[in-house]
Amino acid sequence: MLRTFLQKSFSAITKIGSDPTDDDDTRLQKALLVICSFLFMLAGAAWGIMYVLINQPLAGAIPLSYSFISLLSIIRFWRTREFGFFRFSQLALILLLPFFLMLALGGFVNGSGVVLWALICPMGALLFDKPSHAPRWFLAFLGLIVLSGVLQPFVPLANNLPSGIVRFFFVINIVGVGSLVFVMVYYFVGQKNIFQEKSETLLLNILPREIAAILKNESRTIADHYNEASVLFADMVGFTPLSEKLAPVEMVELLNEVFSFFDSLLDKYDVEKIRTIGDSYMVASGVPRGRADHAQALAHMALEMRDYISTHTFSNDQKVTFRFGINSGSMIAGVIGRRKFVYDVWGDAVNVASRMESHGLGGMIQITETTYDLIKDSFVCEPRGPLSVKGKGEMDVWLVISAKQKPS
Repeated sequence: MLRTFLQKSFSAITKIGSDPTDDDDTRLQKALLVICSFLFMLAGAAWGIMYVLINQPLAGAIPLSYSFISLLSIIRFWRTREFGFFRFSQLALILLLPFFLMLALGGFVNGSGVVLWALICPMGALLFDKPSHAPRWFLAFLGLIVLSGVLQPFVPLANNLPSGIVRFFFVINIVGVGSLVFVMVYYFVGQKNIFQEKSETLLLNILPREIAAILKNESRTIADHYNEASVLFADMVGFTPLSEKLAPVEMVELLNEVFSFFDSLLDKYDVEKIRTIGDSYMVASGVPRGRADHAQALAHMALEMRDYISTHTFSNDQKVTFRFGINSGSMIAGVIGRRKFVYDVWGDAVNVASRMESHGLGGMIQITETTYDLIKDSFVCEPRGPLSVKGKGEMDVWLVISAKQKPS
């Protein structure tokens, strides 16, 4: 019960001042600053009470006042969502509070180094503000430290605390500052890593790993020539009449189910998905990672895709049929565009692979002679005979029936 209450309370606190339009970085900055503000507010109240209990009312009033003003700042942020003012007020409070508390306690030494708490201000500026603003806050912190040292001989001793108490506060001040700085950085870095992993996963869902690495580190045109690679096209038979028969949502769900299964085979056969357009699915093997068995990999994948489609019944007892076409040869692969860019392949071999699919038979895998020569020792293929292919004339084509059984 207590754990659930604490979790809900923590979640509610992190949402103070949040806006649906915030990006991930702003959302993280707001949440972390609100959390830190509450922690500092509680710490200020605790310090104030301790000083009051040891008969230092002036020293106690300063952190208690800080806690009250900080609470008002949080409430204002909750009502107005003005992050700039909230950020400035919190940084200014945590910068000035330790300095005034030091004066109330009688200087840097007698104040047990309480002015060190002001270090949280420039650290917070690094996390919550623009990086270019952080040096200003750091210079302000250094100025207060220097001023504390200069004023030390002139500040009247305002307390009669035993040396043991002074040392005790030195310890908790250093431990407190170090712990809060560590927690702030640890939480922020952890959240940044989560966002980074999500961005990395999203990027790798769009581009091959090798290409993504190049784009992140270099600014150049990516276009590579591959002498030996293969391309597979898969396309649904009767897509137009089926889309007229099914509701749009049902059509999308059906395609998503089909293509999700196709996607599950990509890692299994170490091939690269190029794109989907409507009901068409395109895969390449041998790019961007060259491999000798590029044609065999696509043939194995095509057989598994064909068998899945032929045996699977989709929603509303719907059966579908796909045509598959494969060709092998040389091609160019690269990235085009600067916005919403894609990894694509071009060349005559790619065009012929598309023709193998469009001139194919439903439920069959049609391949060119080039691909046949590469896979004939590992797969059972049947000749279909000469086929008139647009732009290529008569071509001998084969149908992939199954993989050959390996001798026991």
